[in-house]
Amino acid sequence: MKHVRSVTDLAARQEGVLSHWQLVAAAWSRGRIAHATRDLRSLHDGVWLTGAAPVTDLQLWWAATLTAPRTVLADFSAGACWEVRPLRTPMTAVVRQGASGPRQHGTVRVRYSQTLAGDVTRRHGLLITTPERTVIDLWPHLAPRAAARVLRETIRLGHTDVSRMLVALERHRGRRGTATPAATVGVYARLPLGRCRSDAEIEGLLVLDAAGVPLPEVNQKWAGEEADFCWVARRLIVEVDGPQWHLDALENARKTRAWTRAGYEVRRIPSDDVYLQPERLLALTR
Repeated sequence: MKHVRSVTDLAARQEGVLSHWQLVAAAWSRGRIAHATRDLRSLHDGVWLTGAAPVTDLQLWWAATLTAPRTVLADFSAGACWEVRPLRTPMTAVVRQGASGPRQHGTVRVRYSQTLAGDVTRRHGLLITTPERTVIDLWPHLAPRAAARVLRETIRLGHTDVSRMLVALERHRGRRGTATPAATVGVYARLPLGRCRSDAEIEGLLVLDAAGVPLPEVNQKWAGEEADFCWVARRLIVEVDGPQWHLDALENARKTRAWTRAGYEVRRIPSDDVYLQPERLLALTR
């Protein structure tokens, strides 16, 4: 690493985080490093944070990946960084190239892998497993519904698509937990996941597809207003109402009036019912 003139120069590129090994790589002397970092906050051994503001999740991820060269954010931490899985632990998961068993250093959980080649990218500047590899790594450790949701969100948010996911699964064929997601991706291939605004809408499409109901147009404008699901020939619109529905009551009423005046029948279902009572969605389409 070259051209590091000050700790602030380096930290500015890394959310305020820097490491001892980076300064050594920039040819800093031991004395210079000790002097420059003496007043900084220590997040891990040899990893510091500039500034006095509360530590963010992104800074914690940066700190974990800077504990050693070529350390990659992975597993549940990568899922949170890709915004496809809620962050539910103060631990940070990383992976490094190698064949050692997993280790834990404070709040950093280190796993080793010999199959990282081609599965590393950057997000927010830090090293992270690709969206496809993140799904593959998480799948065996999640309940079936949660695993499927991670896969759907990864596709819905545009981090990957069906083709790239299938290529990654084929490359990792034989690894624990790859057969089921491959079959699931095959189902998703015929669904317009990219047009969905929420996981509840994707779940709704899966319910309809499994029941043999013709798939609707998704999030297209009819009578000037965007509808969740619309069967144009039947003049039927079904809206999947999320938890914020009551906050948008006036807008929803306005849209309903526009559709009704244009000759559409409008039916609504709470998003929770799509998961818990899918038969209600099917009933609305009859």
